[in-house]
Amino acid sequence: MLRIAICDDSEDDREILRSLLEKCYISADEDVVYEFSQGTNAVSFLKKHPGEIDLLFLDIEMPKLSGMEAAEAIRAFDTSIQLIFVTGYPDYVFDGYRVGALDYLMKPVKEDRLKEVLERIRTLLGYKNRYYCLKNTEGSYRFFYSDISYFYSDKRKIILVSKEKEIDFYGKLDALEAELGDSFVRIHQRYLINASHVERIGHSSVVVDGRKLPVSRSLKESAVSKLAAAMMKGL
Repeated sequence: MLRIAICDDSEDDREILRSLLEKCYISADEDVVYEFSQGTNAVSFLKKHPGEIDLLFLDIEMPKLSGMEAAEAIRAFDTSIQLIFVTGYPDYVFDGYRVGALDYLMKPVKEDRLKEVLERIRTLLGYKNRYYCLKNTEGSYRFFYSDISYFYSDKRKIILVSKEKEIDFYGKLDALEAELGDSFVRIHQRYLINASHVERIGHSSVVVDGRKLPVSRSLKESAVSKLAAAMMKGL
């Protein structure tokens, strides 16, 4: 899935870019899901809806809040969204690196250049773009793998732990382990951890995002081996 947004004060330019993007999709999971006519609207939406958008095409020359100013505001609360600047003036190109923009497109946007940028994004988001969906009594949730620290079981429930929150739902850790695959490693009867979030491996514990979790004696050998393999792959 690649959830895309376009921010440009020109309706014509938004339509042109959206049309070009539709020619470049490689699956039904790729789509322009939001359009903004002002940088202030994009910043406000993204702050209230973290993780909703993977890629934002951002016009630099906009009134009220320029694309560069919008990017700086977005980076204050979101460092993971991919930013691509769209501009008619090459003078702005190097400024984009200050806010971690992945690339830039010159207007009028060329289809072959857009395809090149999208391919870079797809490769980059390969792991980050995978997500886990869960439901509980409060509603439905979607968490990107890259945002999950670990899961642990508590009686009939499983608790998903991220840096920001904990969400509980009914399930079995064995089934969850099989569903998630090698990105998550079982270190204990009660704990299933995200290999990419491991900070330190100790004698009988691991540190995941600052939290010390126990490693059971029976799972230690396989857990350490799987964690090492995952780290080598760069998951």
